[in-house]
Amino acid sequence: MSARAAIDAVAGSFSEHRPPAGPTPPDGPLGWTGYAESRALASARTGEEESVLYGTAVVGGRDCVLVSFEFGFLGGSLGGSTGDRLVAAYALAGELGLPLVSLVATGGSRMQEGMIALIQLQRVAGASARLRAQGQAQIAVLRDPTTGGGWATVGAGSDVVLALPGAQIGFGGSRVRPADADPYAYTAEGQLAAGQVDAVVTPDELPGTLGRWLAFLAAGGQAQAAPVPGALSDTGLPATGWAAVEQARAAARPRAEAYLDAYFDDRLSLSGDRCGGRDPGLLCGVGLHAGRPVAYAAQCGTATRPAGYRTAARVIRLADRLGLPVLTLIDTPGAANDAEAERAGAGAAIADAFAAVAGAGVALTTLVIGEGGSGGALALAAPDNTHVTADSYFSVIAPELAAAILKRGPEEVRSTADQLRLRPQDLVELGVARSIVGPAGP
Repeated sequence: MSARAAIDAVAGSFSEHRPPAGPTPPDGPLGWTGYAESRALASARTGEEESVLYGTAVVGGRDCVLVSFEFGFLGGSLGGSTGDRLVAAYALAGELGLPLVSLVATGGSRMQEGMIALIQLQRVAGASARLRAQGQAQIAVLRDPTTGGGWATVGAGSDVVLALPGAQIGFGGSRVRPADADPYAYTAEGQLAAGQVDAVVTPDELPGTLGRWLAFLAAGGQAQAAPVPGALSDTGLPATGWAAVEQARAAARPRAEAYLDAYFDDRLSLSGDRCGGRDPGLLCGVGLHAGRPVAYAAQCGTATRPAGYRTAARVIRLADRLGLPVLTLIDTPGAANDAEAERAGAGAAIADAFAAVAGAGVALTTLVIGEGGSGGALALAAPDNTHVTADSYFSVIAPELAAAILKRGPEEVRSTADQLRLRPQDLVELGVARSIVGPAGP
C-alpha cells in the first residue's frame, strides 16, 4: 500500500505540508554513483519526492498530525531530507498542540547517504522527546515492513504501538538478520507476544481504533481524581482476620475484568513492558468513565510478574504526561518470586512501579478488590487515596507465611491473621485505607 493509500484508509481529510528543500548534491552527500538516478526512478514510480509525507489530518473525527511512509520510494528509507520532514512533522504537532500519528513502513537508514542518513535517527529521537515534553501523544501504526532505525525511533518510540496483521517488524531486516532466526519473532504477532506492540489491528478496524485512541489521549489536563468504583458484591464485613482472607480468596468473588467492564464505557489496552515481556495478570490501558479519559492498571488475582509492574509504570507515566487521572485495582497474593521473575528483574520492576506512583503529578485512585499481598500490592497503591471492598484484605505478609517465619504451627495461622489486622475495617482504622466502598448502583 502506498503512503497516500495508507492515509486515505484512515483519514477523513489530509492537508499535506512540505518543509523548504535545501540544495543537495546530485548523487547525495557521499557522491554515491547512481544515487540521483535511483531517486529519479523512485519518484517516477511513486509520484513522491521523498519516502515520507506529513501534514494535518482528521482521523476518527479528531485532529492530528499524520506521517506516512512511502515504501516504494527506496524502501521507505531514511535520508537527510527524510529526517527534515520527520522533524518538521513533530515540530508541527508541537506548534498546533496535536497528537502525532505515524503510518510506518520502512527498511531503515539509506545506505547511499551513509552516516548522514544514520544521524537522522538522533534528530528524530530529539524531535520526539521535545513533543513528548510538550504533552502530546504519539501513536504508531506498523505496516509491512517496519525495520531498522524507523522501527527503533518513530515506531517503538511512540506511546501507543499498533500493528497490522502479519507485518514484518524488527530492528533486523530480512536480509541482515541471522539465518537461523525464528521468523515469528519478526512478525506483528510475535512482537505483541513479546510485549513490544500494544495490539494487532485489522485494516478495517484501524480507523475506528485510531479515532478512539485520539479521543482517549487528547483530552487530558484534568486534575480531578477518578471516582472510586463501587463494589460488585454485597459481601458483609469479615468478623475475623482469617474470614477476611477467605472472602478475598473466594473463587466467586468479582475480579478486575468485571470491575473494568462496569466502570468504563469504553476502554483500550496497552500491552507489554517494551522489554520483552507481558503479564496477562495485570490489565493496563485507558478508558472512558462518564465521558472522561482515565488510565488504569488492574491486577487480576495472580502473582504479578516484573513485566506487569513495568507495564503499569509505563501507563502511569504516560497518564502523568498527558494529564490523565489513574485508577489502580489491587488484587494479588504478592509479587512473583520464582527464579524466572528474579532473573527478569523483579526488584527493579517493583521499584520502578513505586517510583512511577510516587512521581505522578496526576491524581491516583486505588481500590483493593481482593488480596493485597505485601509490597507486590502496595507498589500500585495510591499513598493517600486507597479504598477497600468488604471482600478484600491488605497485609504486610500472608498469614501462612507470617506463621512460618515466626515458627508457628498451622493451627496458629488463623490467630496470626487476626494479629496482622488485615481486615477492611482494620485498614480504615489504621489510616491505611480511606473508606470501605459499598456496592455499585444499578
